[in-house]
Amino acid sequence: MEASYAEYEEWSEDPIPETTIKNYKKALQQLEKCKPYEEALLGAETPKLAEYQAYIDFEMKAGDPARIQLIYERALAENCLVPDLWARYNQYLDRQLKVKELVLSAHDRAVRNCPWTVGLWIQYLLAMERHGVDHCIISDMFEKALNAGFIQATDYVEIWQAYLDYLRRRVDFTQDSSKELEELRSAFARAVEYLKQEVEERFSESGDPSCTIMQNWARVEARLCNNMQKARELWDNIMTKGNAKYANMWLEYYNLERAHGDTQHCRKALHRAVQCTSDYPEHVCEVLLTLERIEGTLEDWDAAVQKTENRLARVNEQRAKAAEKEAALARQEEEKAEQRKQSRAEKKASKKAKKNRIGEKRKADDDDEGEWGQEEEEEQPSKRHKGDGDGLLLEEEMELETGLFGRSGPEKPDHPTNQKEKPSTSRKDIPKVLHDSSKDNITVFVSNLSYNMTDPEVKLKELFESCGEVSQIRPVFSNKGTFRGYCYVEFKDEKSALQALGMDRKVVEGRPMFVSPCVDKNKNPDFKVFRYSTTLEKHKLFISGLPFSCTKEELEDICKAHGNVKDIRLVTNRAGKPKGLAYVEYENEAQASQAVLKMDGLTIKEHVIKVAISNPPLRKLPDKAEAGRASQFAVPRQIYGARGKGRTQLSMMPRALQRQSNPVAKAENGMVQNSPATSSERTEEPKKMSNADFAKMLLNK
Repeated sequence: MEASYAEYEEWSEDPIPETTIKNYKKALQQLEKCKPYEEALLGAETPKLAEYQAYIDFEMKAGDPARIQLIYERALAENCLVPDLWARYNQYLDRQLKVKELVLSAHDRAVRNCPWTVGLWIQYLLAMERHGVDHCIISDMFEKALNAGFIQATDYVEIWQAYLDYLRRRVDFTQDSSKELEELRSAFARAVEYLKQEVEERFSESGDPSCTIMQNWARVEARLCNNMQKARELWDNIMTKGNAKYANMWLEYYNLERAHGDTQHCRKALHRAVQCTSDYPEHVCEVLLTLERIEGTLEDWDAAVQKTENRLARVNEQRAKAAEKEAALARQEEEKAEQRKQSRAEKKASKKAKKNRIGEKRKADDDDEGEWGQEEEEEQPSKRHKGDGDGLLLEEEMELETGLFGRSGPEKPDHPTNQKEKPSTSRKDIPKVLHDSSKDNITVFVSNLSYNMTDPEVKLKELFESCGEVSQIRPVFSNKGTFRGYCYVEFKDEKSALQALGMDRKVVEGRPMFVSPCVDKNKNPDFKVFRYSTTLEKHKLFISGLPFSCTKEELEDICKAHGNVKDIRLVTNRAGKPKGLAYVEYENEAQASQAVLKMDGLTIKEHVIKVAISNPPLRKLPDKAEAGRASQFAVPRQIYGARGKGRTQLSMMPRALQRQSNPVAKAENGMVQNSPATSSERTEEPKKMSNADFAKMLLNK
């Protein structure tokens, strides 16, 4: 603009007119006002919604309709899939400009770009009615709205209600009967049937549990058509749909009868309400007594008092039983918790006694070995490295190879004589991790770490120092001194511990690290932590079928084309390997809905993905009886060794006794064990044997 003005000034032989100079200066002033908003748009990243909204607010204060329309159009050109932006633009056009062609065109573009948003369809229907569009066109547009594919059942209730309101406004109720009135009644009937058939089958819910459409129909019949008989039939239908237990539904019906019916039907409705209401029976009883106090006879009053007293007596009795039942359940839970605590203490004591016996036995064996054991070791040096025929190492040989303190991972010796030079370490020298439960609020529990992590104290201190000052890190080691993959991290203050919980699922040495609150399970046996929502999240997507090689950055590049991506979580197993699943969180529900439409069925690296709104299924725990029956037929898990620790331990059971009733059993480490049993042996139940039978079998062998 400035260059054009300078060129015009140089070209013109005559002086520049005053009006031109005045308009040029006015344009410069306008430019200075708009310049910050234009620069903000140039420097912002897509979708620039905040910058556009600030610009729109500025233009709205200025009040120039043409500039307001232009800035809205610029914003929608880059964000045509944002329903809220369309809604604000259409609202401005409806209330300010009110130009029919412009308004209807904008509404039509809105529903074409965001067909899943019921609010835009309702605005369109109202705008068409406001500008006098033909009834047949409005009806056709309503049918298109029904086929738009809304994402929740309540949306269909809203669009039906808007259309029924439009039909009601067309009716002349001064006439006893008309074509418009019959069309309204047929539309009410169709709406009820549509919600019952189409919506319930699709969403497994009615979307209209309180029957608002039927209530409005009854009000229309009572107040506008003076047809109380039809209104009563509709309310009877409403009550049979599970609403008879709610006091507010009965009072709504009572108010309708009070305004347009008679006292007899009011009394009848309240008597039924007293009998059926379960949430607030006292309120219904009070309304009945008030009615009889004002309009009833002595007989009516006596009947109402007797009925309300009997009903409240039954209600109080039921509440007392319910309270007693809850107290009994609470006592049972306390007893079960005490039993679990006692059983755990007994098991812990028995394990401790068993360990003490094993330790004493091993100490006696070590003392008895003497020098002859060392001589035998020198004579057979290959036995330590080769093991037995199956390639298994004895537990004592594994101890010598890995060392009692396996934190630094010592190298394996090349010759058995090198092991004689190693100082023997007693199990008593292994550090014990003592946890102070009084510091649970400043401590976090870290698990799923790599067993091969070298010097976990130093490694984890570097990780958690970003959250706050670390007071102590207590890694947990096995009896052999090897790191067990979990530890306690204690901070100086509680704020640091809460911040450390945000590091949950952070990848450390190729594995996702689990960080959870430190809670005493003896006091809280049912405490579980799951940081992600298990309910419907309309702004979050669940994606399945992804290739395992798909990275977070690659998925983000695909998803951000449909909206502002706030977070992406790739689901992995405990080892950090991807499972082909992901959760993608968008800024709002509209962007997530658009992404479902665009991305479902998309092919990524020859894999067809499935995309849906995140709505995990409910996790139902099986009943104890069912669990007991299932355990009778379950395939027993393969147990290795005396303590079920690993495959390297020797099994002392004869192979003749290792036949299984099922042909295939899944072992604890995931390998399939093939059973040599024949088909006839599979069907037969194994015979229970006593200790004497076992001894006889071994002696016969």
